[in-house]
Amino acid sequence: WEHYIACDGSPDPTIPQEINTFMSLWREDRNKDIQLVVEKGQQVLNLIEKLQFFLLDTPPSEITEKEIVQYQETILELQNLLHQKYNEATEHLLKTASMYEDSDTGNMQAVIKDKNVTFCIWANLKKKVRFKNHVFCDTHHGFDLPKSLAVSNVAVRILHTRYDHISPLWLQCQSVPKLEVLESKESTHHSKDNVEELEEEKKAAEEPNVPTEEEAHSDERKSAISFKEKYNSVTDINEKIEEATEKKSEILDIPSQVLSPQMQEETNEKEDEITDENIVDLQQFVPVGGVYHIDALQLPPQVKQVKNWNMVELLDNGLEAYRYPPEESDNTPYPPIQITLRLSDNVIYCKEPVIARWDPAGQQWRTDGISNITYETQKSITFEMGAFHTIALLQNVHLNMPYQAWELRPIGINEALLTVTTVFAEVQIQIKGNQCMVAAVTVEEKDVLSHLTGKWICPITLRKVLKEAGVNIFPGEYSYKYVSVNKKAPLTEVRAYQQMALVASAFAFGWSKWNLEAGQDQVVFKVCEHLKDDFVKDWSLYMFNGQRALKLKITETSEAFSKELEEDSEFHSTLYHMLKDFASKEAIDRVSTANFLFIDVVFQLLLATRVLTYS
Repeated sequence: WEHYIACDGSPDPTIPQEINTFMSLWREDRNKDIQLVVEKGQQVLNLIEKLQFFLLDTPPSEITEKEIVQYQETILELQNLLHQKYNEATEHLLKTASMYEDSDTGNMQAVIKDKNVTFCIWANLKKKVRFKNHVFCDTHHGFDLPKSLAVSNVAVRILHTRYDHISPLWLQCQSVPKLEVLESKESTHHSKDNVEELEEEKKAAEEPNVPTEEEAHSDERKSAISFKEKYNSVTDINEKIEEATEKKSEILDIPSQVLSPQMQEETNEKEDEITDENIVDLQQFVPVGGVYHIDALQLPPQVKQVKNWNMVELLDNGLEAYRYPPEESDNTPYPPIQITLRLSDNVIYCKEPVIARWDPAGQQWRTDGISNITYETQKSITFEMGAFHTIALLQNVHLNMPYQAWELRPIGINEALLTVTTVFAEVQIQIKGNQCMVAAVTVEEKDVLSHLTGKWICPITLRKVLKEAGVNIFPGEYSYKYVSVNKKAPLTEVRAYQQMALVASAFAFGWSKWNLEAGQDQVVFKVCEHLKDDFVKDWSLYMFNGQRALKLKITETSEAFSKELEEDSEFHSTLYHMLKDFASKEAIDRVSTANFLFIDVVFQLLLATRVLTYS
């Protein structure tokens, strides 16, 4: 409906006829101006984002296998087409390199920037050794070439994309992990086989040389099918989980979105670990800040002016990579290339990032071949590599886990504020109606990531933008392997989030140290009636096991944990009825009139952050 009323002329990416026509027309378009490619790239990225959102937001029961394959193929085709267009624009620019000649060095340099890409190109027109290093003024990216390259017919391109179209497809389309309470180990074989297939997917546009259309479509089909199989295996498991859940508990309609670490350890015990220490484990480290395509390119013949004629030699090879070191090197050591990258202001690196290079053959990120790393905190990073590679700066996914504290408090009618405090940052997420926004991200008492704050978005998009900015407070499917988890029974945890969301319009909730002592079948948290937007003062402790809620006699400052009930109180089957015993009429009225969309967004965020388990 939103696409329909926008009426902006863009195709509907879910309709094959429309999106295929769009791609065919752009593929046949011979206008190779780099500025036009950058502008068109924004539209392509929007189409990719729509498809990814559709896959993440659509329940498995409402999407067919054919649609999954179709959407994934479309995503891959759009990604490949976009990179192909950047290669064509690069070739076109290099053919007219002399027009951009720098008056000081005689070499060509150009920088094109927008919010999605930074395109830096340098051409060695004069071939003088004293000009072997260069820093692009607008971006502060730079390089220092070996002498052999400084006198060669070579161009250097640094294409920084703030998106990641290189990593496996499953990493780009991650949703909230699923609940697994089955005692069966069948899911191990499903998940492992599909991860291996996904890691084998090949993106045709990775190398400067553009592959044939047939090869590209073949690779896209393979990647999409492997993604579909992974999606389906999860769906099949979830259907079995739902059956098991109904048998194990009288609580129905509980979404299967929380992992049981105990069961995970059983179902995944046969999984093979990564044995090569140079291969990046993408369950633990992920690219943050985009991808840097660093290429050495063969400089094409330049335009020559003969009298009143401009003459240029035309080649059919397209954009060619310049081999360094040469293939016929006979194991002779060649000097490394030094690269300096200016870090993005829109990303937080809580620790020094891990530099990795993309291995097209193995379809994986690797850390070997990179040396002499110098990191200037939040400003730049300098390193050496033996050849030209696609580079990414990776960060530990779980740097901000476990959380040190959390709090959820209402700040108005159908409004709430969720605060998650980690070792490195404090993240505040404001919820209003059916939307949420990043209210503030504070690091060392300074507000950061101002470009994210103040924008109302849905929970799925909020998870995406915070992860891309280097602030991950959303545990993944395998996070329990890397984080000290406060294990809780899945049904208890999910039911607690449901009950908390139901009354979040009038009651504040917070972290309690006694949650660690309560055992796996119980959760303990602080609760207080909160009708005014000020500081929460009178906390009480409540314990909940999914089917019974009670108010505890102990306080946060008590010397030892006790399950003794508060005097003049009794237990209830739900948290709502428990709180009703002590709540004011105004609070109960606000709870009863709370918007169901607000309740759902609060539940989604609690489920995504897993505050009761990862604190």
